[in-house]
Amino acid sequence: MKKALLCLLTVYISVPVFLYLFPWIMSYAIFSHLLRFPYSTDLSRPQDVLNHTCNFYLNTEEDVSVGVWHTLPVSQWEASAGRTLDWYHETLGDGSPVIIYLHGNVGTRAMSHRVGLVKVLSAAGYHVLSLDYRGFGDSTGEPSEAGLTSDALYLYQWVKTRSRSLVCFWGHSLGSGVATNAAVKLQQQGSAVDALILEAPYTKIGEAVALHPIAKMYAFLPGFESLLWHLLERISIQFANDENLKKLTSPLLILHSEDDRVVPLHMGQKLHQISLQAHRESDAQVEMVSYSAHLGFSHSSIYLDPHLSDVVQKFFKNVRR
Repeated sequence: MKKALLCLLTVYISVPVFLYLFPWIMSYAIFSHLLRFPYSTDLSRPQDVLNHTCNFYLNTEEDVSVGVWHTLPVSQWEASAGRTLDWYHETLGDGSPVIIYLHGNVGTRAMSHRVGLVKVLSAAGYHVLSLDYRGFGDSTGEPSEAGLTSDALYLYQWVKTRSRSLVCFWGHSLGSGVATNAAVKLQQQGSAVDALILEAPYTKIGEAVALHPIAKMYAFLPGFESLLWHLLERISIQFANDENLKKLTSPLLILHSEDDRVVPLHMGQKLHQISLQAHRESDAQVEMVSYSAHLGFSHSSIYLDPHLSDVVQKFFKNVRR
């Protein structure tokens, strides 16, 4: 019994020690990009899980190729049979809004809740481009905050050269930080993003990490929280949605569920208040939709809301005014 307790204590103590010595472990834990769920899906064949969808790759940097699925809006479904990749690209100029979907950590663009959301948005009349950042899925390279932001920026600018309509970032969980980072970069370049939709967004990634069950096991240890922030600084990961939203002027819609146990509702509410303050002297749209806990949407199932397409349609309608 004593040996077992000693073993457990050794493992317990070794975790913060290993994190300090090898901070890249924290990076791998945050991105969890090596967990390429679902493993059985061939990402080059989106038709196995999504209709009216083509797969293609973009070289966002030298030696970095990222995989993208382009799912058509309902207006193009009938015409899509047997069409080429070039035809799919040309449809981006048909006047339908374009949503660039930036997913959270773990898994690929083929995960069921991501595919479920894309189906809803496609049926509602939107082009959807689902990106696997560098290091995720079949994309090459290693993930980093700067790298993920660069991938999103490249895709946005690629879409903008082809689209005649609104182009929106939709960032879920980890992707919310990618979305606001990219939006800040665009605004600094003098071209604000048309619209932002943040699903289950956190304030700062460090605050979300601190709420993880494993991190909570060490929360009472003196200096552990400081260690977390120190490690994040060493690996150059911030994903500071709160700071980004203080600067952004783009229309914003936040979606958050009361029963989200990964990123608690109060983080989304705080971001909403920050955005209202930042927009108080402008007429830019700032909205938040909270979902009751009894619906059971939790962290990744807001796409199950039967009224989601109406919420998005209303938001885009107000953006276009």
